[in-house]
Amino acid sequence: MSATTAPLQEISSQRVHNILISQAKPVVLTAYEELQKRFDVRIDFVPFVTIEGLTEKEYRKNRVYPNDYSSIVFTSKHAVDHFFRLCGEMRIKMSEETKYFCSTEAIANYLQKFIMFRKRKVFNGTKTVLELKSYIQRNREEKFYIPCNDQGNPEVTKFFRELKVPIQEAVMYRTVNNDLADLKDVKYDIIAFFSALEIKSLFEQFPDFQQEDRRICVFGTAALKAVTERGMNVNIQAGTPEAPSIAVALETYLKISNKN
Repeated sequence: MSATTAPLQEISSQRVHNILISQAKPVVLTAYEELQKRFDVRIDFVPFVTIEGLTEKEYRKNRVYPNDYSSIVFTSKHAVDHFFRLCGEMRIKMSEETKYFCSTEAIANYLQKFIMFRKRKVFNGTKTVLELKSYIQRNREEKFYIPCNDQGNPEVTKFFRELKVPIQEAVMYRTVNNDLADLKDVKYDIIAFFSALEIKSLFEQFPDFQQEDRRICVFGTAALKAVTERGMNVNIQAGTPEAPSIAVALETYLKISNKN
């Protein structure tokens, strides 16, 4: 991924011609289409990673079964999908009394695809499970279980450990790097990352990658931390009250960089 070198502070508001989004092209493109037309930019979608579910056979090796737990913690829609997929494959039926603790309202609403919402007890934060401290403490006698990917969920498990509430991690899916070889000689003015795993994928395939004059956009604190740990600067931040999505964050930035 080549680029010409220039001091970041001098180019941070230069005109943007193209943007790389490190995820698959969404089904509904409305917000991004509007950005392309309004600011005369090209936006490409290239997924840096793929989520791959464990098979039933792989999961059974853990000898950890969801129905042995009374409270499930969800931090992503992927976790919800693979939890209920594996429960179905293993013919496990969760109790009507199961409680669900979700990091966001969107994830809590997503649960309605899988459960009768009125019959369950569902708690949600606005951004993270860490906001549910009082609810977790109130239910500390519950047996907590968190489906996650092969990287685990250290932030949540550390949080429960500090609360002195046991929680069982269960790997139900893994993250696999996609081949990014086609990007080797492509120059983008902005690269937008949604997760730390996408940044990991980038550096595993381009270990000598330098930010140079690119502007980096991130969603959330995990991606922000991963970028800064690599010695790069974040120019655009999403997942905040002011910019709840990547599209909104880009729009705010482009109003400055691409003003007529």
